[in-house]
Amino acid sequence: MSELTDEIQRRRTFAIISHPDAGKTTLTEKLLLFGGAIHIAGAVKSNKIRKTATSDWMEIEKQRGISVATSVMGFDYEDYKVNILDTPGHQDFAEDTFRTLTAVDSVIIVIDCAKGVETQTRKLMEVCRMRKTPVIVFVNKMDREGKDPFDLLDEVEKELDIKVRPLSWPIDIGQRFKGVYNIFQQKLDLYLPSKQVVTESFPIKDVHDPELEKHIGSERTKKLRADLELIEGVYPEFENKEYLAGSIAPVFFGSALNNFGVKELLDCFVHIAPSPRPVQTEERLVRPEEETFSGFIFKIHANMDPNHRSCIAFVKICSGKFERNVGYKHIRLGKVLKFSSPTAFMAQKKSVVDEAWPGDIIGLPDTGNFKIGDSLSSGENLHFKGLPSFSPEMFKYIENDDPMKSKQLTKGIEQLMDEGVAQLFVSQYNGRKIIGTVGQLQFEVIQYRLLNEYGAQCRWEPISLFKACWIESDFPDELENFKKRKYQYLSKDRENRDVFMADSRYVLQMAQQDFPKIRFHFTSEF
Repeated sequence: MSELTDEIQRRRTFAIISHPDAGKTTLTEKLLLFGGAIHIAGAVKSNKIRKTATSDWMEIEKQRGISVATSVMGFDYEDYKVNILDTPGHQDFAEDTFRTLTAVDSVIIVIDCAKGVETQTRKLMEVCRMRKTPVIVFVNKMDREGKDPFDLLDEVEKELDIKVRPLSWPIDIGQRFKGVYNIFQQKLDLYLPSKQVVTESFPIKDVHDPELEKHIGSERTKKLRADLELIEGVYPEFENKEYLAGSIAPVFFGSALNNFGVKELLDCFVHIAPSPRPVQTEERLVRPEEETFSGFIFKIHANMDPNHRSCIAFVKICSGKFERNVGYKHIRLGKVLKFSSPTAFMAQKKSVVDEAWPGDIIGLPDTGNFKIGDSLSSGENLHFKGLPSFSPEMFKYIENDDPMKSKQLTKGIEQLMDEGVAQLFVSQYNGRKIIGTVGQLQFEVIQYRLLNEYGAQCRWEPISLFKACWIESDFPDELENFKKRKYQYLSKDRENRDVFMADSRYVLQMAQQDFPKIRFHFTSEF
């Protein structure tokens, strides 16, 4: 076995997705705790132990208690190298999450036991299904009152349209929650509500073992035996290949806040989850074990370090070995670039890496060379597919509120747009800048970050628009005619492409009707 194959087999790269508030960031943090990557939950190693989650490091995230940017963290666990991507659950940032899903090999979905499956989770599951990404479900907050576990499983099957198989089973719920029986490892894990230590467990191979009653009492033992019998009867045996094909989801129960059921999830995950998989490009299928390096940019983050005005481009490595200071080809620019300080992440703490392997995610300092979706390789022209920008649904004019700071504002807008958080359009009619987003929250984030990271003040002015669509046509005359007639509705995006800004559904429908030779696109990938 070569070093390359060895490193690929060790890698587990996955994203944690859920609805806001289901406990995704808490779970991420507890996984890091087991990986020895952090030592106190909710603490960054500093003189004062700050009670904010390790993965939420942007100021605004700490104030709001939500994740707005995907963060990347890597750690070693047993013989495995685990890379976690914690994604924003808030739907205003769904686009960031969709892109992140292109960079992972499997997914853990967190569900709140009281709320069950929520809309956002459904949407993300569709993306996983489309890409056949294997999914594990973690039912969180079992120490609070919630739905019956069997009802929850039915709901997951129905709402997420996937077969399930419990690999652990809760003993009671809420105030009476006693622990879980770990079906995968055949042991009993008892629950003690404590946020810092892991609970005790007893190996119990046979549920008819009288030992069981000593730990949980006879009533609960009876119920557990009946439940497990029902599970064996109703749910299919757990088959690893079905899980890898994305057709069955193993389910675990626990409480991330109280550190319960998390280690069981991690132990099972590293054994069954896929190592990096082949990736489809426009040219061909790229296999991780190929000798030559290839990778793509799925995210760009401005100002990871506010003292340096730098952006970082996140690269998912798809094949071969990445080495520091070696020249790689930037496909879109056709240039060879060298990187002297590629970094690996532990939330905001970065360390320079000399080499990285398929499945790893590294950060490259970016001075404006990269766009989301760019490919890098050892020389071969490869184009990785499937990193769209969606058509925004909310629009506002952005105006400078401090004439002395117009340079900072321009720079700030440019860098934040590179992240793909929102899109910038310039009206061809009056030259004003329009920002389009998929949610209201993004306007607040942009305003906050412009002020705090660039010292620029902006104000928003209303504009009533229904949709932005990219237009193209095989008939140049028709396109010219359209542009003349719809002049006041036209803008340019940052690639200098024409965008038709319809101010109502009616205007859009009429345009589509009157100009049948023009194609209207609702994502920028065409």
